[in-house]
Amino acid sequence: MEKTNVINSPDNTCNWKLLNATTLKLLAVVLMFLDHIHQMFVSVGAPIWLTMAGRLVFPIFLFAASESFHYTHNKKKYLQRLLFASWGMTVFTFVLQKVLPNDNVVLMNNAFSTFFVAGLYMLFWDKLVEGIRDRKPMQAVKAILFCFIPVLCALPLLFVAALSYNENIPFAVIRMLVTLSLLIPNILAVEGGAALVVLGLAFYIFRKHRVIQILVLLIFSAAVYVVDRDFQWMMCFAAIPIALYNGERGRGMKNFFYIFYPLHIGVLYIISTLFCS
Repeated sequence: MEKTNVINSPDNTCNWKLLNATTLKLLAVVLMFLDHIHQMFVSVGAPIWLTMAGRLVFPIFLFAASESFHYTHNKKKYLQRLLFASWGMTVFTFVLQKVLPNDNVVLMNNAFSTFFVAGLYMLFWDKLVEGIRDRKPMQAVKAILFCFIPVLCALPLLFVAALSYNENIPFAVIRMLVTLSLLIPNILAVEGGAALVVLGLAFYIFRKHRVIQILVLLIFSAAVYVVDRDFQWMMCFAAIPIALYNGERGRGMKNFFYIFYPLHIGVLYIISTLFCS
């Protein structure tokens, strides 16, 4: 995540707003670690509460990403960093599973792809708002058309999915093609699904209205509960740390988050493969 500046608003005078951007993301890191312990060790009885706690992770990180994207000085560089991280994560998990197969764990972890696609839509939103504000209809139209790019980027993956029904094509070939397709971030293949991209964009659109941001999160959580009835609805509890955010940057620690994510997944996967499979 990028560093954010202090938000100069009356809300920052509230003593109960205890979390800055860094502490907010560190909280998400702890919960993420617990969630991935469950992912890697569920076959040997990892308790379900670990993954319940992990339901808060994506909303917190997406909220932090909306703040980061607004304040970053170079939005294109920010997106490039996420794109490179997404490519690296895809290659890393593919190679790791190739070298150390584990029938109990399938690594589909790539939150960088979710943040990248969400960031694209934040950029498109900025361009749309600028076009409307500056009375440049063509810019506004282009921004709307750009929204289809992450959807069209899913076509290679859909093509590979169709090929998978052909019994004459070896599974290893299909798997390689899937990995190559995932190098093209698209809204259909991001971790957590397209709904999380929409949630991230909503956080960005309403970033000056904390109450609306939290309301959107609660609505998303309720919709998930109605549709799936799984643990994902528990992401509504991310509203608590989001409400406690004071708008300050904190120490930043940008590189830590880029390094810790693949590192802890790799270490947990290796331990699970060597000792639990």
